Amino acid sequence: MVEMIMTIAIGIIGGLAVGTQSQVVGTMSQRVGGAAGSFIVHLSGAVLSGMLLLARGGEQIQNWRGLSWYMLGSGAFGVALYLTLSHTLPRLGATAAMALIIIGQLTMGIIIDHFGLFGATIRPIDLGRVGAVVLLIAGGYLVLR
Repeated sequence: MVEMIMTIAIGIIGGLAVGTQSQVVGTMSQRVGGAAGSFIVHLSGAVLSGMLLLARGGEQIQNWRGLSWYMLGSGAFGVALYLTLSHTLPRLGATAAMALIIIGQLTMGIIIDHFGLFGATIRPIDLGRVGAVVLLIAGGYLVLR
């Protein structure tokens, strides 16, 4: 039970971080441009990740050659997210931009789970999951109007 509560708390902290980052990158992209802002975000993330990696004894970094091509290129998803936020946030506001991101995340999560993509455990689409997407889309509509 304690482990589940900790896992939920960590998930919420991650969401708070993404929500905070969204406003920061939206403002930054207006000042320096989308590609420049993305470079700054990813460079600072690389420096912090490198420091964490050193502090953790390198983990299993030596196994990087065995990673799939899509794993090695996964930083492109971060660039896509950054550029998406730099476009939507100044035009729609933080709430609407985050709502759209969450709708996309949940939809992709359901697809990944259903087909077991990228090594995920298969969790078939069911009425409850479809209902969740419908409710999120309805919520996104209410936020955007």
